[in-house]
Amino acid sequence: MKIIISKTPDELGQRAALQSAAVIRSAIAERGHARIVLSTGASQFETLEHLVREDIDWSKVEMFHLDEYVDLPITHPASFRKYLKERFVDKTGVRLAHFVDGTREGIARLTEEIRQAPIDLGLIGIGRNSHIAFNDPPADFDTREAYIIVTLDEACRKQQVAEGWFKGFDDVPKQAVSMSVWQIMQCKTIISAVPHAEKAWAVAAAMKNELTNTVPATMLKTHPDFSLYVDAASWADVTDVKTLCGETVIEDHR
Repeated sequence: MKIIISKTPDELGQRAALQSAAVIRSAIAERGHARIVLSTGASQFETLEHLVREDIDWSKVEMFHLDEYVDLPITHPASFRKYLKERFVDKTGVRLAHFVDGTREGIARLTEEIRQAPIDLGLIGIGRNSHIAFNDPPADFDTREAYIIVTLDEACRKQQVAEGWFKGFDDVPKQAVSMSVWQIMQCKTIISAVPHAEKAWAVAAAMKNELTNTVPATMLKTHPDFSLYVDAASWADVTDVKTLCGETVIEDHR
């Protein structure tokens, strides 16, 4: 595991984008194309903003995304399809983008597509409750399904309101389609960009706990090629680096 601490969210996003671009270019050079998974939410703004500026042949990139609310139209401001279309697809010209449409039929199509070949890079955020994708605690670590329908917990739904995606708690859908934890872990490289003070508890919980589905992000520490990008605010609650797993490398740019 590699941890990179930046002073600000923008510096974090720039560094995460540089590594992401390197992984994508390497896959294109090796096989002629790259397959990536993208997450959404306020924590990904800076990383995606820098990534779309990178010198990459985006015509050779295939994109999947992590999750979407059930029964939420793409026109809704909180739609993750809308988010990725506006912030990534439209800016890069990626031709092959697989969106989660929030239906069981969509799950079947996505499963078929994502299992065609390995995923080179997963940009996987961590939520305030330590979820990855919409796998809220206690997360299902056992299923081998690629995408599953989940019921969102209270903390997750409150996060969506706090970030401004919905006007009130009751407006947040109760269910979503989420890439499973197992499927996320199949990515060859995982990069997590986790800025902002609101994520400090989740980062500290992921760092200090052994593997547990009550802190889903602990699973990321078991991945053989995992990089965690944090800023000074999101790293603030980590007080004892001795609790980190064995071969952790820390770059501190604060």
